Amino acid sequence: MRRRPLAVAVATMVIILGVAAITIGGLGGGLGRTANWSGPAVPARSVDPCGPWGCAQQARFAAAAALLATKAGHVGMEVRDRVSGAVWRGGEHDRPLWTASTIKLALAVDLLEKHRNRELTLDTTARKQIADMLAFSSNTAATALWNRYKLAKDLQLFRDRFGMTGLAFAPGNNFWGNMKCTTSDLASLMSFILDALNAEDRAYIIGAMRGVDPVQQWGVWSAGPSMQPGVKGGWTVETDDGKDHWVVLSVGFAGPEARYVVSVTHDLPPGTRSTDGNLDVGVHTVSDLVATVFGAPVPATPVIPNRN
Repeated sequence: MRRRPLAVAVATMVIILGVAAITIGGLGGGLGRTANWSGPAVPARSVDPCGPWGCAQQARFAAAAALLATKAGHVGMEVRDRVSGAVWRGGEHDRPLWTASTIKLALAVDLLEKHRNRELTLDTTARKQIADMLAFSSNTAATALWNRYKLAKDLQLFRDRFGMTGLAFAPGNNFWGNMKCTTSDLASLMSFILDALNAEDRAYIIGAMRGVDPVQQWGVWSAGPSMQPGVKGGWTVETDDGKDHWVVLSVGFAGPEARYVVSVTHDLPPGTRSTDGNLDVGVHTVSDLVATVFGAPVPATPVIPNRN
């Protein structure tokens, strides 16, 4: 047998071992691919098997869905990530229910836009009334603004511009307190504020929602102080099918730079106005759902608003 020089043999062995090492490692690209390679290429970047939310957040959503399923009445929730565009919905998010005082947020945005467009003038009195609507949900202020600026005619604008496509007056009269919408409609309103409203007006609304009086410190507020939440709440007794029942709603945002839009609603079963604790149940429901989604302590410790 003819012997090859030692140096050549060693070099050959190094090359063979080098190819084996690259092939076993499964590196991407052309290097190290042999003719019989059957393994997968390494992806350019890892893909989260749980989608854009990630596995930890999906687990929190699953826990919220399980909690939601235990509640009597009709409960809906929607969370939107303004960075990724991902949306999570739970329960009856598309079922119309009374807007209660959450519609005051739409009234405030409508008036601010019209003032900026010089369609009307907001004087000191009007601005104080807007602030009162947002801070402690003043019904007196909402009614005064509704009548003064004839806002009943703006229902279609709320649908088209704010994305509240399911918003409608209930039979009876065209009053701000006589409207119904869906959980998703409220999320669309909040998305409009954060993504499309004039920057100065947006900053005002965000500041007002982060500085609400204790009467509204529940629902989205239960995301926790580290999430810098902002909120507009709604709570009222309404009548459907001849029976009185509480409606409890909370819409707002949470997270760095108001990243997450949150809307959660509880249309409770019929019950008496002030003695059966339904308001408390509704407030705890929407607060615990938000806390679950954002990893805050559950049960939450919300402020229970006055029954009025």
